[in-house]
Amino acid sequence: MLQEFLNTKAVASYLDLKRSTLYSLVEQRLIPHYRIGRQIRFKKSDVDEWLEQRKRPIMDISIQVKKVIGSIEKKADIDVDGMIEKAIEGVAEKRYTSSHGKPDRKGRRKEA
Repeated sequence: MLQEFLNTKAVASYLDLKRSTLYSLVEQRLIPHYRIGRQIRFKKSDVDEWLEQRKRPIMDISIQVKKVIGSIEKKADIDVDGMIEKAIEGVAEKRYTSSHGKPDRKGRRKEA
């Protein structure tokens, strides 16, 4: 006969958690439990229901890939190469102004 109520050791084993983690969940009231004096008990059906509520749906990778490709195709008319060249030119212009010196002299010091 299976017990309907479980202690912390049994629930920690059932959920494959450290007991300290389980105590933390109890303290934060994140897992359904009962207190009888100083004792903590869990109803197995409540724990199972709590687990089901945290279940995340499995998303098929092909669906994710199709979404990414679709968003890229919508933006296909954007000239990415041109944007990169423009950004590089903008940085190059800022770096090599007369106040910073010429690029071939960068890092050299005048000797006295």
